[in-house]
Amino acid sequence: MLLNNIEYGLMNNPLRAAIQRRYEARRLLRIGGRMAAGAALEIGCGRGVGVELILELFGASTVDAFDLDPRMVSAARKRLRDHGDRVRLWVGDATAIAAPDATYDAVFDFGIIHHIPDWRGALAEISRVLKPGGRFYTEEMLASFITHPIVQRVLDHPRSDRFDAPTYIDALGRCGLTPLGSRRLGKSVVWCVASKPSVR
Repeated sequence: MLLNNIEYGLMNNPLRAAIQRRYEARRLLRIGGRMAAGAALEIGCGRGVGVELILELFGASTVDAFDLDPRMVSAARKRLRDHGDRVRLWVGDATAIAAPDATYDAVFDFGIIHHIPDWRGALAEISRVLKPGGRFYTEEMLASFITHPIVQRVLDHPRSDRFDAPTYIDALGRCGLTPLGSRRLGKSVVWCVASKPSVR
C-alpha cells in the first residue's frame, strides 16, 4: 500500500536516512555480514538511501530496486543517477517481482513487508528470486507497534493478519529460507538475516 502524507514525510528526511545508515543497516551487517559482491534487490526502495547502503556498506556489485510509489522511484532516480548501470529502478509490487527465478545474491527489506496486505506472498516472491545460497536482509515493524492506537491514528498500515517476531521468522522458514540470526527491539522491531539453502 502507498504511504500516507505523514509517513511519506517521515521516510523522506535526513534524520530517517541517518538512522538507516548508522543503526539499521549496521545491525543487519552484524547479523549477516557483507555480500561477496554480486547482484542485489531492494524492495520498496523509497528515495534510494537503501540502494546507496547496499552498494557502499554491503558490497553489492549491482542493485535492482523498485517501489510501489512512482514519486519514490523518481526521487531515487535523481539521487542515484551517478551510479550509472550499477543501479536499475522501476515501479513495482513485492507480491509480483519482475525478475526471473534465482536472480539475486541478496534481497533487502528496510521496513516494507509490514505495509503489504499479502505479506506472505511477498516473502514467497523474495525466496523465488533469491539464488540458492543467497541472503535476505530484513528489518520489520511488528504488530504491537503498527496496531498501537497512536500509530493507527497517524499512519496507514494493514491491520489484519499482522505478525510478531516468531510468526515472521516462522514464515521465512515456510518460504524456504533459513534464519541465520535475528535481533529485536522490544516487541516493536525485528532484524533478521535468512539464507536460501544451496542446491545439493
